[in-house]
Amino acid sequence: MRLRTLGSEGFGAGGRGLIITADDFGVSRQVNEAVEFGHREGVLTAASLMVGGLAAADAVERARRLPNLRVGLHLVLVGGRPILPPEQTSYLVDSQGRFRNDMVGAGARIFFHPGARRQLEAEIDAQFDAFAATGLTLDHVNAHKHFHLHPTIAGAVLRVGARHGMTAIRIPLEPGATLGEIEPGRGHGANLVAQFWSSLARRRFLRRGILVPDQVFGLQWSGAMTANRLAALIARLPDGLTEIYLHPATDGDFDGAAKGYRYAEELAATVDPGVRRAARGTPRGGFSDFASARGPLA
Repeated sequence: MRLRTLGSEGFGAGGRGLIITADDFGVSRQVNEAVEFGHREGVLTAASLMVGGLAAADAVERARRLPNLRVGLHLVLVGGRPILPPEQTSYLVDSQGRFRNDMVGAGARIFFHPGARRQLEAEIDAQFDAFAATGLTLDHVNAHKHFHLHPTIAGAVLRVGARHGMTAIRIPLEPGATLGEIEPGRGHGANLVAQFWSSLARRRFLRRGILVPDQVFGLQWSGAMTANRLAALIARLPDGLTEIYLHPATDGDFDGAAKGYRYAEELAATVDPGVRRAARGTPRGGFSDFASARGPLA
């Protein structure tokens, strides 16, 4: 089955496409091992690479052995270390040379401080350059903790991405109604602030011809995308292009691991027999597979 794209607006009525992405590729060997296993033996079709991650070189080596794994850039602008040296990111980092974890404070500084904006764009450019140096084809772009929804960061990503061949981006608009069908009465109301910024960003990227999925799942169940939840989402896919993202790892014992994330369970979900059965017959691939109309991988 081949799905037809309609410009940057997604798919026609009744058409469905599915991208299943692992985030934080390159942050640790545990994550990299999970990505490779989840792709070879399960339903993972894409991964988002942290080019400055401690295990980024290992991730790139694995990706080169996996020609059907679509790899994108996972921009890190919070909760990690920059690619550029501290003297070139002084407005963005703390005394330890790490990006600030206070997203509200960091976002305000980026918005109001010209020097912070210049350093931000230079760092984004450096991360795109680092991805290009891997020789991998850029499938998509997103940002750690979805910091690219910040309007100033979104503008920088658009400018820099245009120079680096960016064609697709994740904007996390998650339909609460679908979640409610799976787990009724669990309080799946939309985060109105996130929905507001996501809606603005979606229109902004679509106007520039960037492919944006029609819906994204992974926010509500971040770190807890179990096999039952993943299978149920796949069975209830809305029309259009859907991305489901996870954080699989063989275990959670690594630098940068999020407290409470069920990493091994998310890995198990990607290879679960019930999930694999649910995905049969659903066109799957990376963003580039759908955007180029080359046809899905499965």
